[in-house]
Parts: sequence; structure tokens; C-alpha cells
Amino acid sequence: MKRMGMIFRAKANKALDRAEDPRETLDYSYQKQLELLQKVRRGVADVATSRKRLELQLNQLQGQSAKLEDQGRKALALGREDLAREALSRRAALQQQVTDLETQHSTLQGEEEKLTLAAQRLQAKVDAFRTKKETIKATYTAAQAQTRIGEAFSGISEEMGDVGLAIQRAEDKTQQLQARAGAIDELLASGALDDPTGTAKDDIAAELDRISGGTDVELELQRMKAELAGGAPQQAIEGGSQDAAQRQAAQSPHKFDKS
Repeated sequence: MKRMGMIFRAKANKALDRAEDPRETLDYSYQKQLELLQKVRRGVADVATSRKRLELQLNQLQGQSAKLEDQGRKALALGREDLAREALSRRAALQQQVTDLETQHSTLQGEEEKLTLAAQRLQAKVDAFRTKKETIKATYTAAQAQTRIGEAFSGISEEMGDVGLAIQRAEDKTQQLQARAGAIDELLASGALDDPTGTAKDDIAAELDRISGGTDVELELQRMKAELAGGAPQQAIEGGSQDAAQRQAAQSPHKFDKS
């Protein structure tokens, strides 16, 4: 089971490597950094909003404190010491709230400054990553195009490899057909194969067939003449040969006279 799990993980890792595009990975990482930067900025805005709310509460409490102090002064001027004491007591309670709000305001202001600084640093890192990302993407695209061009020129790419194999198969089949046609022609010319159409004989064989056919006809004709004349076939043939010689000798003097 461990071995099967290791093989499965290796196959899955190889498939992921083959499917992974570094440019898409860089764009995804940049998108995540932008989302993180947006969250930091939103946090800064939330802290600033809380600080602003505390400032409004502080201003309100300070206004109430000043009003109570003025009321206590007027009551004391009118001889109403009890009212003046009540006003000062309320002012003291408000002053405690003001002190607490001022402490919270200072804390929020410090957190806001930290978050603002972190946002600025993160912004600088995101900008640097974007520049590096675009540089890497451009370099990767150029290297990929150069590799494809090199593979196309060398014929080792998938598309060019298929074309080369198709051309090689066509050439092999053409050579095979040419060799078969040449071999058949040689066999027909040598007589090893019979041609039922009778059109595959060469010039020499045709001439020999014509001469032998003519000789057979002449011999058969002389034999028939000899049989009709009552003589032997051989004598008729010889007689025919002597008559032909005499006719040739008789024509010769005429040729010399003409000369």
C-alpha cells in the first residue's frame, strides 16, 4: 500500500507539473497578495473609523464637562452651593470617562499607525512582486516561443514529427511500389511470368516469333505443293530451293547488263 501510494503521488505530481503554467501561478499569487493588501487597508480604515468615533465622543464629553463647570460656577455665584456641588460631581464622572476614552484613543491611534506602516510595506512588496512577475512571465514566454521554434526547425516537435513520419511513410510506400513494378517487368521479360494479354514481350522475342512463324508457313506450303505434285515432301522442298536458286541466277545477268 505504501508503494502504491508513492507511485500514485509521483504520477499525480508529474501530471500537475505538466499541467502547471508558471505564468498562471504567478498571477494567482499576485491576486492573493492584492487580496491581503485590501484586507490590511480595510483594517486600517476600521481602526481609523473607531478612532474618529472616540474623538467625537471625547469632544462631546468635553463639551458636557465644560457646560457642567459653567453651571456650577453660576450656581455658586447665586449662593446655591448644593447645585454647584452636584454639577461638579457630574463633571468629575464625565472627566473619568474622558480619561478612559483618551486612553483608548491613544491605543487606537498607535494601532492605526502600525497598520498604516504595514500597509505601506505590503504595498511596496506587492509592487515589487508585480514587476518581478511580469519580468518572469515575459522571460518564460520568450523561452517557450524559442523552444517551439527550435523544435519546429529540428523536427522534434509533435506536429512536425507527425508530418515527418507521414512523409517518410509515403516515400517508403512509393519506393516499395516502384521496386515491385520493376521486378514484375523483369519477370515478364525473362518469361518467368506469363502475360495473359500477350503484350509484355520484348522486341527480340517478338521478332523471333515472327521469323519462326513465317518459316513454318513456308515449309507447310512447300510440303503441300510436293504432295500435289506426287513427289516427296523433302524433294519438293529441295526442288523449290533449287528453283529459287535458278531464278536468282537468271536475274543476276540482267542486273549486270543494267550496270
